[in-house]
Amino acid sequence: MQQKVEITVLGSGTSQGVPVITCECDVCLSTDSKDNRLRSSMLIRVGGENFVIDTGPDFRQQMLREKVKSLRGVLFTHEHKDHVAGLDDVRAFNYGEGRDMEVYCSEAVEFALRREFHYVFSGVPYPGIPTLHLNRIVNEKFQLIDGVEVKPIQVMHYRMPVFGFRIGDFTYITDAKTVSIEEMEKVKGSKVLIVNCLHRSQHISHFNLEEALAFIEAVKPEKAYLTHISHLFGKHADIEKDLPENVYLAFDGLKLEV
Repeated sequence: MQQKVEITVLGSGTSQGVPVITCECDVCLSTDSKDNRLRSSMLIRVGGENFVIDTGPDFRQQMLREKVKSLRGVLFTHEHKDHVAGLDDVRAFNYGEGRDMEVYCSEAVEFALRREFHYVFSGVPYPGIPTLHLNRIVNEKFQLIDGVEVKPIQVMHYRMPVFGFRIGDFTYITDAKTVSIEEMEKVKGSKVLIVNCLHRSQHISHFNLEEALAFIEAVKPEKAYLTHISHLFGKHADIEKDLPENVYLAFDGLKLEV
């Protein structure tokens, strides 16, 4: 029997977030709460356990906002700072739950974590540092917990490999510019897809609106939500007017169930 997946969008913004520091555009000055976007991250509850996809610079704030009291593990999409910078704050869960944090990542992400958080891996058990259990993943299925399988989906972020993840009928893909036909096949049949869409103009390493909609049309989920949104895209309410019937903008705090 397939496990129910509960999803919370922790952040739906780009590496700068929205509003952007020093910017006074209409989006950054918007009073609509949906135009305030923390760095992209997801909270997944499945099999009675919580997992996050990526721990960006806003991780602490996101955990407090959603009142997350228990966290079993972290799945990393790639090694860019806006996706890994908040990892140190998992130590609160180490302390509260008395267990190491399970971390699922590629070799490239592990290399970055060992560089950025060198004190965690030094072998010196300094008081208060996070305790992590690294699980190396490749582009093959793996188990999170009993009965919960994760299917990685490898996409390209310009020249950088990035993992999306499919859990049951839910698929999450961030920081994608190109996706092979073989990897697109893994997405087909998803009931809910959350995928990156930076803005309307062409970009070297992210889907724009035209590309995101073409991808959605190719894989045909029941519903799709756009994330990793730039202030250059426009206001939430204005963008949604231009979207197809089954496509929506994600926003911080959005909750879904699959």
